[in-house]
Amino acid sequence: MDPSPDADPPPLAAGAFSAWLAGMRRTLDSDADADVPCGGCTACCTSSQFVHIGPDEVDALRRIPAELLFPAPLRLRGHVVLGYDQNGHCPMLVEGGCSIYEHRPRTCRTYDCRVFAAAGVEIDDDQIEIGRRAGRWRFDHPDEVDRTRHDAVRAAARYVRERADLLPAGTGPVNTTGRAVLAVRLHDAFLGHDDETDRRVVVEPDPEAIRVVIGRRLGP
Repeated sequence: MDPSPDADPPPLAAGAFSAWLAGMRRTLDSDADADVPCGGCTACCTSSQFVHIGPDEVDALRRIPAELLFPAPLRLRGHVVLGYDQNGHCPMLVEGGCSIYEHRPRTCRTYDCRVFAAAGVEIDDDQIEIGRRAGRWRFDHPDEVDRTRHDAVRAAARYVRERADLLPAGTGPVNTTGRAVLAVRLHDAFLGHDDETDRRVVVEPDPEAIRVVIGRRLGP
């Protein structure tokens, strides 16, 4: 029997949390391609997103019409953004697929909407399709370490949202994507050790520890 059209869509397997987290951190630290099981989903291509493209991304820039590119705000000369059409769709999306997929910008290569499910961050109102997709991801927690690390990422996301005034000037995320990504970067600072149980636990770090981590990871 076919499901009702009004039924909630089924959940999506996001994989073991620790494995995903390790891959996400590699992507953030090295700009390696994110390995996302998109399954034909184009939510990130149809949600009114500006795609940043750096001046070193010659391959992508060569394949995108110059009239579709605009100077990136608050970036050095040469950094541009690719906008979207009147429907909120990326202009490089043709017949439901990316027309430059093998040459797509770094922003697209490293994007992983599972980060929102990992951090427990709600999507901006103008990115409804991404929110729907992200809300379906379900991580596995094969052992206690996976569960504790997941809790630490969510604790970091809450800290970034509720205590943004304690973050170093200029490092506070300006959108939900930035908050979720920063939570992944900071989560180690929220992990401690319980001597009585000899287990890793989630802790509230000193603000200075957060500043040190941000300086080390995001600094020059």
